[in-house]
Amino acid sequence: MEIGKKIKRLRQEKFLTQDELASRCELSKGFISQLERDLTSPSISTLIDILEVLGTNLKDFFNEDEDEKIVFTKEDIYEVEDKELNYGIEWIIPNAQKNDMEPILITLDEDGKYKEEAAHEGEEFGYVLQGVIYIHIGKKKYKAKKGESFYYKPRHNHYISNASKTKAKVLWVSTPPSF
Repeated sequence: MEIGKKIKRLRQEKFLTQDELASRCELSKGFISQLERDLTSPSISTLIDILEVLGTNLKDFFNEDEDEKIVFTKEDIYEVEDKELNYGIEWIIPNAQKNDMEPILITLDEDGKYKEEAAHEGEEFGYVLQGVIYIHIGKKKYKAKKGESFYYKPRHNHYISNASKTKAKVLWVSTPPSF
C-alpha cells in the first residue's frame, strides 16, 4: 500500500492544502509533502493524528472493504473546543469529510462565534437546537432562533455567532465538507 498517495487523496477530498493539513497536525508542510510522495514514513502516533484530521482512523484507512456503518453513537463523536472564539464542535458522523456533506453540532457560548470561512462552492444548512444565533454572510446578518433553520449558498465569506447571553446550539451541514 502506498500510504502517501492515499493520504494525499484523502487530503484533496477534504479540500485541504498541504499547509492546512500540516498546521492542523502541528507538522511542517515539508513533512506532509515528503509523506505524500512516499519519501518518508510517519510514526504510528503521527499517522493517527493525520488520519483524525482527514476524518478517518487506522482501521478504516487500511481496510476499505468493511460494511458501511449506518447508525452512529456518542462513542463515534469527535469534539474540539476553541476557547478564543468560545465555541465547540462535535463531528457527529465519523469520516464525514470523505462524504458529499458533513454534519456537525456546534455550541456557541455567550459571545461565541465560529471562525469566518471563505466563499466556496456548495451549500450550507443549519437548524438551531438551542438559543439564538446570527448568520453572517458577506456584509449581511440574519437572525435565527430555536426551531428555525437557515440555508444558503456560501458565495461570500460567512460564519455564525451567538446572538444572546445563553448558549446556542446548531446542527450545521456543509457541502462540500469544510469543517
